[in-house]
Amino acid sequence: MPNSPRPLTAPPAWTVGDLRVHRVDEVTLPPATGPWLLPSATAQVVDQAPWLRPDFADEAGVLRLASHSFAVVVDGLRIVVDTGIGNGKTRANPAWDHLDSDYLARLTAAGFAPADVDLVILTHLHTDHVGWNTRERDGAWHPTFPHARYLTARAEWDHWAGVELEDARRQMFRDSVYPVADAGLLDLIDVTADGTTVAPGVRLLPTPGHTPGHLAVELRSGTQTALITGDCVHHPVQLLDPAITSCVDADPRQARATRRRLLAALADTDTLLLGTHFPAPTGGLVRSAGDTFRLAPVPPSPAPRPA
Repeated sequence: MPNSPRPLTAPPAWTVGDLRVHRVDEVTLPPATGPWLLPSATAQVVDQAPWLRPDFADEAGVLRLASHSFAVVVDGLRIVVDTGIGNGKTRANPAWDHLDSDYLARLTAAGFAPADVDLVILTHLHTDHVGWNTRERDGAWHPTFPHARYLTARAEWDHWAGVELEDARRQMFRDSVYPVADAGLLDLIDVTADGTTVAPGVRLLPTPGHTPGHLAVELRSGTQTALITGDCVHHPVQLLDPAITSCVDADPRQARATRRRLLAALADTDTLLLGTHFPAPTGGLVRSAGDTFRLAPVPPSPAPRPA
């Protein structure tokens, strides 16, 4: 599905202490994505929260969603969190099939050329989070980030290794996961209940439900903190009603409990929530709203002035 080239501008980024957390855009997901992914998030539900419009839902109440990565330099390490859908791959979802985006150019413009990336963190092993793990060369799929270690939870790997994969998922593992493992670049992390630190100020938090080994990624610098959601929160409408689940949640009950617990812990704090599928402005603060929550958007920070 060809996409019209977009001008390469400075990627949006948020300042978290001494860190700059960049959002590297891949594609805006089509309007049909919302009703498919979060079927109970109807227009009537959206109407209950005026703050969802216009950024997170259109006037008709259709949810806006996007695919992007986050990239940050921590202690000299160039880190990319999730790698989107990827180009040129056979996918069952027509919106993802043989995508042709300028993602790598955008990643490079943000200061993360593929050869310079040190760490790739995969919140989980779903198709739209692992696609740029690899790219095609000479008819085969090779790691996009040849000098990086790719991290995911051991629980995530063990789950998929222990089930019969349907054809579409088997295809995704063949072109986007197994080549990384075969190259010796995949590290499986045992994530403890209170989180596991993988770099200074970078902690992997267990957020199971969407998948058994799903992770959120906490970034901390000085007194400031950000949390990258992965798919434990797909869209801000799930702050309005944390019981809204995704059609592809492995364990909807656990996903609901995880989301409510996470949002309650973040509510009325200064932790910046960065949604892996949230459209612009993408970042925000979780605020209590009666017995539920809302997102107070935080726009990207201005680019630092040249020295």
